[in-house]
Amino acid sequence: MSSSAGLARRLGLVDAVAIGLGSMIGAGVFAAFAPAAAAAGSGLLVGLVLAAFIAFCNATSSAQLAAVHPVAGGTYAYGRAELGAWWGYVAGWCFLIGKTASCAAMALVFAAYAAPGFERPVAIAAVAALTIVNLLGVTRTALATKIIVVLVLLSLVFVAASGAVAAPAGEGILGEGVLVHGWYGILQSAGLLFFAFAGYARIATMGEEVRESSRTIPRAIVLAFAGAVVVYGVIALTTLHVLGPTATAASAAPLADVVVAAGWGWGEPIVRVGAACAALGALLALIAGIGRTSLAMAREDDLPRFFTRIHPRTQVPHRAEIAVALAIIAVIAIVDLRGAIGFSSFGVLLYYFVANVSALRQGAAVRRYPRWLQVAGAIGCVALVATLPWPAVVGGVIVVALGVGARSIRLVLERRSV
Repeated sequence: MSSSAGLARRLGLVDAVAIGLGSMIGAGVFAAFAPAAAAAGSGLLVGLVLAAFIAFCNATSSAQLAAVHPVAGGTYAYGRAELGAWWGYVAGWCFLIGKTASCAAMALVFAAYAAPGFERPVAIAAVAALTIVNLLGVTRTALATKIIVVLVLLSLVFVAASGAVAAPAGEGILGEGVLVHGWYGILQSAGLLFFAFAGYARIATMGEEVRESSRTIPRAIVLAFAGAVVVYGVIALTTLHVLGPTATAASAAPLADVVVAAGWGWGEPIVRVGAACAALGALLALIAGIGRTSLAMAREDDLPRFFTRIHPRTQVPHRAEIAVALAIIAVIAIVDLRGAIGFSSFGVLLYYFVANVSALRQGAAVRRYPRWLQVAGAIGCVALVATLPWPAVVGGVIVVALGVGARSIRLVLERRSV
């Protein structure tokens, strides 16, 4: 039989940092630079700095909130506690829709590198396999993530090494200049690149499974984020150095093209394996994070109570994770990779907007970071949402409105039944 007892605290600092890195250094580093270059050319370097700064603001807000609210659910729980039920619901709903799209994108990136021509069935198989890993228990999730992170970092070191000895692209790193597409293009590239930074939230959503969570979670978030920033900066410079902005924008697999252009074509399979592992690592941690947020929402009746059950032996919210897997598989059937990145960024940026406002509301007794970081983070989230590709914005607004409408109807029906 299932149980609705609490989750077991089995993760330490290294486990939490690994899960954060596994979520951030995922398929984004292999997939996000091409659409960002298409939007801004070499201006993606400025976009990367903006995305990193806004992500840092969000990370510190999440760390400050997690220290006070070490429970499953991340900003869904924080928004409810600090601002009210509606704020928490909007954050949780945006997280679910944004990260479901992100999971579909991760699965398709894995399949594109691992089995070209058979993307959709292989992506579905990957989701099913990783869901089984998560259902076996959170310690297995952490172990698998640590192995994947090591493999991905080794492949990225290989890409950086090939770029270091390669001749520079004819147009150079800066091409026609960082402002060739204007500030709108730079902001759009920042919104797309933000997709690759958002993984630190996985640590916060697993707050009930981390030992000494009020101390461990803030440290893990900052450490994982700092590591990801260094990796992304090196890879962005390497890619533009070897390919240039134009070729980067046109590439379906920029990092594989880097090693080929550098004359290390024999090592292209290394990059493909790294990309496949990166996608798997991100997908593994994302499925776990969405499952925990679904659990938290179900506990508050914002999702059916059916999803509150926790398996008595493995101590995971098994019903929620199975439902998440089914939703991801449904999206894989219709998703477009670049559109999925934009749609994911839309949902996640709104999620972090609520996180920043929640942290801003906290008092001096629990404050770890200055208020201006939360203000900057909230403004930055709104600015990046507004400059995302319009189909992602329109689709996101519609789905958020549907979620708000569903909760409104439920509340009206509950009041009438009293």
